[in-house]
Parts: sequence; C-alpha cells; structure tokens
Amino acid sequence: MKPPLLPLLLFWVLIFIGLNAAIAQSNPNSLGIIMGKLQDEETGQPIPFAVVSLMEKNTDQTIRTIQSDESGNFKFIGVKFGSYKIKSSMIGFGPIIIEDVVLNSNQYERNLGLLKMSAETSALSEIVITAPKPLLEFGADQITYNVSESILAEGSTATDILKNVPMVQVDIDGNPTIAGKRSTRIFIDGKPSEYLSANIADLLNVLPSDAIEKIEVLTNPPARYSGDGEGILNIVLKKGFKVGFNGNIGSTIGTQGNYNNNVNASYKGQKFSINGGAAFRHSITKNSSENYRTNLFPDTTFYYNQFNNGKNIGNGGNARIGMEWDINPKHNIRVTSNYNLNRGNNQSNNDFHYINDQYNTVRLRHQLNLGNTRNRNFVFNVDYRVKTDSEGGKFNLSLSYNNNHLSNERSLDRYFAFPVNLNPSLQQNESEVFNRGLSLNADYDKPVFNKRDLIELGFSFNNRQNDNHQEVFNFDFQNQKFVPNVALSNQFVYIENLMAAYGSYTYKSNGWSVKTGLRSELTNVNMELSNNAIVPINPYVSFFPSVSINRHFNKRYHIGTSFSIRINRPRENTLNPQINNADTLNIFYGNPNLNPAFTQQIGLSFGVFGDNWSFNPRLSYSRSSGVIERFRRVLPTGVSESTFENVGNNSALTLLLNGNYKPSNKISLNGNFNIFRTQYQSSLNTALNRNGIGMRSNLGISLQLPQKIAVESQLNYANTPNAQGRNRGFLNSSFGARKTFSKNKLMLRLSTTDPFGKSKTSSINEGLNFYAENYAYTNSQNFLLTLNYRFSNIKSTKPTIPPPSAK
Repeated sequence: MKPPLLPLLLFWVLIFIGLNAAIAQSNPNSLGIIMGKLQDEETGQPIPFAVVSLMEKNTDQTIRTIQSDESGNFKFIGVKFGSYKIKSSMIGFGPIIIEDVVLNSNQYERNLGLLKMSAETSALSEIVITAPKPLLEFGADQITYNVSESILAEGSTATDILKNVPMVQVDIDGNPTIAGKRSTRIFIDGKPSEYLSANIADLLNVLPSDAIEKIEVLTNPPARYSGDGEGILNIVLKKGFKVGFNGNIGSTIGTQGNYNNNVNASYKGQKFSINGGAAFRHSITKNSSENYRTNLFPDTTFYYNQFNNGKNIGNGGNARIGMEWDINPKHNIRVTSNYNLNRGNNQSNNDFHYINDQYNTVRLRHQLNLGNTRNRNFVFNVDYRVKTDSEGGKFNLSLSYNNNHLSNERSLDRYFAFPVNLNPSLQQNESEVFNRGLSLNADYDKPVFNKRDLIELGFSFNNRQNDNHQEVFNFDFQNQKFVPNVALSNQFVYIENLMAAYGSYTYKSNGWSVKTGLRSELTNVNMELSNNAIVPINPYVSFFPSVSINRHFNKRYHIGTSFSIRINRPRENTLNPQINNADTLNIFYGNPNLNPAFTQQIGLSFGVFGDNWSFNPRLSYSRSSGVIERFRRVLPTGVSESTFENVGNNSALTLLLNGNYKPSNKISLNGNFNIFRTQYQSSLNTALNRNGIGMRSNLGISLQLPQKIAVESQLNYANTPNAQGRNRGFLNSSFGARKTFSKNKLMLRLSTTDPFGKSKTSSINEGLNFYAENYAYTNSQNFLLTLNYRFSNIKSTKPTIPPPSAK
C-alpha cells in the first residue's frame, strides 16, 4: 500500500499559492505581438502597402488583415496566444506564407525579421517559409528540442541528436534515458515504440535527422500518455509538407570509415499529400575495456583482471512512407509505415587473468568471440481524425501494428595460455526473438466555455507478444561434433495485454493554467518457460493521477507545480531467465519473479524571460518503491552472477537549471545543469542502504557568420550513482560549421565529435564480498563531411486575399 499523498500535495499547492501572492504582480493577459519587415529580394528596397494577413494555423481562417507601412514594416498587436500563419501579398510579387508562428508565455513577441519577396514569375507565385524557432523551448513539465534548428543534427541520426538534448543520456549501446529518472519510455509520434531495447537502439541509429521535427522530454507526462516510465522521450516525425513537390538528398562521410546517405521527398496537393524517405548507414565501431575485480572471502582474497578489445561493423537501412487525405473539411485520414533492417558483424578478444592472494597470475585464458546479428522492424499506423464541431472539438482513432525479428549467432572459443593442460571449450549460441504488437487508441478533445477550458477523454488497448528462443551447443572434442547444451537452451514467451482509460480537464484564465487528469490501466501478463512452466501473475488495476498548476504573469514570469504517480513494469529484457555466459566469470540472467515499481513525483518550476534571455530552474522530488535494478553477487567459486531484483526503495531530489542568452540575433548561448541526490533503502541487502550525488551538464553555442556561414558547438558531462556503485563522469563534445549556396538549396557541413580524443567511461561496483572497477573506451573521435541538396517545385496557387488597388 502506498501512503496517501493528499497532505503532501496540499502542502505544495499552499506553497505555490503563497509564492504567487507574495509576488503580487499586476493582472496578466495572454496577448502578444507579431512583427516583421517586407523587402524586395532583388533590389533590397522595402515593400510598402503590401497586404499582410494573420491566419489560424489549422483552419487558414483570416483573423486580421493590415498593410505594411512606407518602410515595409508591419505589426500585429494584441494577438492571443496560439499558433498562426502570416501571409503577405503584393501586385508583382509572389505571396509569402510564414508558417508555425507561435505565441506563448515563453515567447510573447515574435519578430519575423526581414522577409524578402520575389518578383512573380510563371514558375513560382507562392513562397512558403517556416518561421524560425528557438533550438530549445522550456515548459513547466516539458523540454522541446527543435531538430531543424541544430547544425549538429544535419546529416546525422536520432541517436546523434539525443546526445545533445538537455537531460538526456545515451549509453554505450545507444539506449537513451532521462537523467534523474529511473525508467524512460521511448515514444514515436505520441505512441509507445514497443520495441525490444536492442531494436529501439538500432532504429534510432538509422532514423535520419531529416525525418524528425522535434524531440520532447516529458518529465511529468499527462494522462493521455501511458502510465509506464518516470519520464517519456517523444520523437515527433515531420508531418507538414509544403504545397507542391519538395525534398532533399544528402550524404555524410567520416574519417572512421562510416558513411550515411538519405533522401526525402513529399508532394502536397489540395486534399492529398504523400511523403517518403530512405536512408542507409554504414558504421565501424572499435572499443576496448579493462575490468578489475577483487573477491573478498573470510579465508582468502583473489583477483580477476580482464582486458577486452573488439570491432563491430554495422549496416542499416530505413524506409518510410506516409499518405494523408483530407476527405472533407471535417474528416482526415493518415497512413504511415516504417521499415528498417540492420545487420552487424562483430569480433572481440578477451584475456582473463586469474590472480591469487599474492597477486601472481596463476591462470591466463584467451577467448575469441565472433558474432553476427540481423534485426528487422516493421511499423504500420492508421490515424482517422474528425472535427466534431466548430469550437475545436475533435475525435481521433488510431491503429498501430509492429513486427520485429532479431536473430543473433555467436561463437565463443576459449583456451588457456597456461597452464596448457587445461581443457579448451568451444560454444555456439543461436537466438531468435520475435516481437509483435497491436494497439488501438481513441481520443476525444472538447473545448468548453468559449474555448477557455478543455476536456480530454480516451481509451487504449495494447497487445504485445514476445517469443525469445535460445539454443546453445558445445563442441565435443573427443567425438568432433557439437552437442546441445540443455541447461543453457531456453524458450521464453511473454504476452502482455493492457487496457487503459483516461480523462483530464484543463482550465485557463487570467494567466492561470490548471490541468488535472486520471488514468486507469488494467494489466494482464502471461509468461511461459521452456519447461512448460507458467509463471502465475494475477491481473491488476493501477490508477495514475496527475495535477499541473501554472501561473503566467507580466508576460515575463512563470511559476508552476506538478504531481503524478508512475509505474515501471518489468518486461521481457528483465524477466527472461535465459543465461548469458559469454563471459563465464560474469554471467547474467533475468528474473521472472519481479514486481512492478511505483513512483510518486512532484515538481516545482519557475521561469523568467527577458528580451534576449531566459532562465528556467526546476526542482523535483520522487520516491519509488520496489525499484528494479541489476543486482550482482559473487559466489565462492569467484563467478559473478547478475540479475534484476526489486532492490528496495529509492528517493531522489533533483535540481535542473536551464538558461538561454542571445546577446545579438547572430549569437545564441544555451546551458543546462542537472544535479540530483539519490538515496537507496533496501531490505534485500543492507549494503544497498546508500546515497549519492549525480550530475549532468550541457553547454551550447551557435553563431551566424557572414557569407551564410553558421557554427554550433556542444559540450556534455555526466556522472551518476546506482544501487551498487557509480558511473563515473564522462565528457563528450561536438562541433559543426555549415555553409549554404545556391539560394540556400545546397548545404555543406563540416563537423566533428570528440575532436580531442576517444570517449572514455568508467564505473565502480561493490557488494558484500567484491569490489570491481571498469574502464571502457570507444573510438568516438570522428570528423565528418556532409553535403545536402534541397529541391522544390511549388505549384502556383492564387492568393486567398485580394491585392489592394495600386497607389
């Protein structure tokens, strides 16, 4: 039973109201300003008396129309917060549409800068421009990283991008997590990715940056999202496409021997649009590691030292296609599909030193590992949307299907350098994993009270099936043949059915925003083992309340508080009891007896915004029960066994500081610093009763130089504790410079990652009878050249606003 949190929540609400009253600011409003200047692209002269219209983004309905003054300037004053389009038209010039002009409390004044209009020709009569967005946007419970605004993102993949997103850490295997969060879910377009952990890393490694619009870091996900995971990374793919035919083709090559190529194209007509893209990536990764373990027993002490080096060659491709049809003004259907295939070959060499209490090597074993993997993923989505009324009500029905297949073959050849009389061993592992998923979602949004408030209701059903089969063979040197190893061969089947319903209510008035939600989930899980044993798990219902209260005032300040309950369900990667003995001194297996872990988290945020700067501190506290973490123990034989356990309770206090400063419109500085204190309390092992401090920081700078040259640089650092030790600090950096040609159609980029040396990570791990240190090195130093070309053939369309009479 979890303790009631109502007193704690009321305490934070009272604190919040008290702070708001203490500030005692004047009545706020939710009105902003949009301005800009029109100029003749050829002559550089201002364009006076052009018609400039303010339109709603989704409906294209004209809200207000003005004319530019004699200097070409225009300004809309008193515009309500929201998303808009700006359209300008003038006799003799092709109209301009500026899309995605957003006004909110963080950016209540939008200066679109100099807008150049081209003389009208028969080939081009309308220019569509996307209004520039900041690289980073900070909300009360969300950080948004706008991918298209980053030079470092160009020509890269989702994995590369995530390394530069605030609060996000990417491990050596390519799996991203949110710093300070015990569990992170990966969503794509608001839907759970539902891949195996290995598969999602492969997908992110081939998903090109040109396919991604933005990445959202949700630290307190609303009721619409699954209750699983303390935080969510939502990767939003590009949907909007300009009128006519558009696209780009690009290629990147690096000094490591890696390269990638990608092509994207789209066509948008009046009611129908189609888009697609393909990418291929070749990568070469070299790594090495050193492991030092001290084994402590009452009658003896001995040591194991390991030295490893390896190389992995990977080839991967990704293809996607999407179609959208506006059946009529109220009905819309979108179909998308994505397929990716990855292949990898790896080879590694390991030296195992067995050292006695006198620190003399008594045995030395060599091991050669050969492996190849093949990973295939297919995803299909259908979304049907209906505008139910003229007030903004909408209903969305979506169906998703995914099918993944992972195959892996490994050969483990072991022999002793001395003593030479010890028997060698040769082992072959063959594994196949099939993962299938089907999900159905229905969502209804209804604005009420003249669009002041919003009601959200929804239902979802998810079915997942995972079939993991492993066969192991050992070579019989006497009979010269492979024989099955029954003890290590295993089949594990995991089936999960999850039904959920949610409701939320949002109230906005006079600078206040209050959002409350409740999500209920029914979980039904079945597991079958190779010995036909069925692990009994009773279906269970969980409730996930969430509250978010925010206050904006004077267009410069923001303060908010939030509360939510989350769950971390154990899944196949932690439950599967298959034994991995690739390293016979350090074996690993899952635990089918795990229970879900629950987390209660609360946060307090504040924001202040100047004309060219912003500062957003955030303080959060979380408490988790039944924490799932890898737990390691050393047997008297010296063999280390690692599995997952519900190690106990964990509490964490996190402070996040985000800031942005633009000394001019040519320079932008971003920085964030995240420090957290975590404490473990365990009934499993008193040695786990410990605490530690972790931190992560990120610094970035972007410059706009003459001659259409742009420069961007990032520096990242992280240092985090865990239940049995600490992942010591690591530092990585990246730098990029871009030059555009041919009216911004051709782009050349030079970039580098870790220019000062290869990446190094280290960690310590300790228990009642062991102490271990690990050092890992990866050849992350790379210099890259990217060439990208954008093409377009925009169809001629008549302006929706008639031009003014000549003067």
